[in-house]
Amino acid sequence: MAIEITMQDKGVRVVTMNYPPVNALPVQGWFDVAAAMRDAGNDPETRVVILRAEGRGFNAGVDIKEMQRIEGFSGLLGANRGCYEAFKAIYECPVPVISVVNGFCLGGGVGLVGNSDVIIASDDAYFGVPEVDRGALGAATHLARLVPPHLLRGMYFSARTITAQRLHELGSVDQVVPRERLDEAALEFAGQIAAKDTRVIRAAKEALNGIDPIDVNRSYRFEQGFTFELNLAGVADAGARGASRWRWCASSCAPALKT
Repeated sequence: MAIEITMQDKGVRVVTMNYPPVNALPVQGWFDVAAAMRDAGNDPETRVVILRAEGRGFNAGVDIKEMQRIEGFSGLLGANRGCYEAFKAIYECPVPVISVVNGFCLGGGVGLVGNSDVIIASDDAYFGVPEVDRGALGAATHLARLVPPHLLRGMYFSARTITAQRLHELGSVDQVVPRERLDEAALEFAGQIAAKDTRVIRAAKEALNGIDPIDVNRSYRFEQGFTFELNLAGVADAGARGASRWRWCASSCAPALKT
């Protein structure tokens, strides 16, 4: 299990998440994503970052099984801080970040792609935030960057998923391609960005962040406060006792959520 980093031609840095079976990231994994993004931004030779994943799907969120093994609140605290740092590092990375989504993108995965600059997805990809089914909240900030307000509310309350094709129609996903062409399409798009003057691209990233209507970092921290409240109130524990509440993080999780 690891975050793998490779450099392609012309300053294209590829960051790959590889946490089988479903890329549910442990606490350290989220911090490692954050570190990979900061390293990319600090490297003058890096012009664009591709964030991708190996395996069945892009990301199934937090590794709940790891959190359940950790006594007390340190697991929750670590996961919340790790997610915050990863999402923040993607958003603040000085160069564009292209999220390349295969299969499922759930929970914290939506946080990763929602704060990225460009999304390219396979034709079997789908996205969702099933937090309410496990007695928690989170990533509404990032889902709001992908769908209109009322669709956001309907998805959030119901834990429904949405296909990459529908997000493409809404303008959130740049391209939808067959899975076998996913990496090729991402490298082609990254090459277009890398061919530009990196000084201009870095300035453009900073400028675009500066005109965003909300502060995504502050918004997400506000959401996390409710997760703490629900956990302290025992709501998350009650959800954990129902097997169906946790179906999304089991080895067969993602297909069960697709609608």
